[in-house]
Amino acid sequence: MTGPAGGPPLLRMRLRVEHDIFVVRQRGREVAAAIGLEHQDQVRLATALSEVARELLRLCGGADVTFTAALQTQGPVSLRVDLAPVRPLPDGRYEPQSGAVARLVDMLSAVDRDGDTVVTMSRRVPANAQALTPERLAELRAELGRTAPGSALDELALQNQQLIAALDEVREQRDELAVLNEELQETNRGVMALYNQLSEELEETNRGVVALYAELDEKSAQLRTASESKSRFLANVSHELRAPVTAIIGLSRLLADSASDPLTAEQARQVGLIRDSATDLLALVNELLDLAKAESGRLEPNWVEVDLRAVFGQLRGTLRALTTKPGVELVVEEPPPPATVRSDEVLLAQVLRNLLHNGLKFTERGEVRMRAELRDGRWWLSVSDTGVGVPPELRERIFEEFYQVPGSTRVGGTGLGLPYARRVVHLLGGTLELASEPGRGSTFTVTLPAGGA
Repeated sequence: MTGPAGGPPLLRMRLRVEHDIFVVRQRGREVAAAIGLEHQDQVRLATALSEVARELLRLCGGADVTFTAALQTQGPVSLRVDLAPVRPLPDGRYEPQSGAVARLVDMLSAVDRDGDTVVTMSRRVPANAQALTPERLAELRAELGRTAPGSALDELALQNQQLIAALDEVREQRDELAVLNEELQETNRGVMALYNQLSEELEETNRGVVALYAELDEKSAQLRTASESKSRFLANVSHELRAPVTAIIGLSRLLADSASDPLTAEQARQVGLIRDSATDLLALVNELLDLAKAESGRLEPNWVEVDLRAVFGQLRGTLRALTTKPGVELVVEEPPPPATVRSDEVLLAQVLRNLLHNGLKFTERGEVRMRAELRDGRWWLSVSDTGVGVPPELRERIFEEFYQVPGSTRVGGTGLGLPYARRVVHLLGGTLELASEPGRGSTFTVTLPAGGA
């Protein structure tokens, strides 16, 4: 809603004859200019006034026109024009014949005032216009009262000038639009050319990707075949080698037995070398066979409730007897209750024995410790040592088959124990990770779900 901002209206006039339409238009433009509307807004308001005045003169014989500076409830000042018809409007309402009239002003409506329909329109005053204080409004009323309206011819000439200016502006905008359309068409042609080029490149790339996938599938099939062949070869060779190697170990023991014919010192030494070499060869054969089983998927866990205390006790007794380095202590902590995990007891013990043996092999002084901890429904079984440690760049490579850390730290072994251990742990539904620092030791951690995989 609006209300007066400066007391009395700025200007009143009457609309009774055709000539008054030009006067209303002219005075509307003058009031708009005086109150601070921009030139284009002056023309828009004057045009809307002339259109509404012509319709009211035709419909009800004229109107009383009042110009007022109105202040919005929350907002800027507006120039409001009220056209009160001298006779009631047909049907008691007003609808402009041209829908463009409403777009020329900020507001155009017909309101009921004391039983009569009054046509009201308004246009906001720019914020940078001069402040409309009561004194300023009084000055404007005085100025507008002193000025006399021009003739219809003057107003018509001015209207023609405004129309010509508007046509020139339209023509300039049309020319600019034509240039923009031309540039847009050129851009569209460039975009279409780029799109076609990208489409061709994408199709070519897709063909290459399809061919690459086909090649990868073929290579994958070849790798699977090669892996299966390797596993079969390892299994067959391992089986074939175990018998003669076991026979060599047995014969060497018979030769060295006190019940047999005595051997010279050199012969005993050589027989001992033969037995040790055959024992190492048998360990390698067994590891190859285990690895072949794991790779071929022939290892099937026997899922049972495993008592970790029994497993830890067995490993403590077995490996403590094998510890030959006087400066190394083997510590196997008692697992906390409930010390049970659903797993394969044989495979789990094999993995832990492998890790303990590995720690003892690479530790010259200090200790090798195995402990268990239950956290968040998972068992964390760790084997830590105070040995030489593993450099960061080699922590994943030691899980590769036949790989051993090079340098002075290298000791005997096949390089198959850790790869086999990780495969078995994955088969049991867990993980095997290494944390190590050169010179300060290593920690291998097996994590297993307490309830099994």
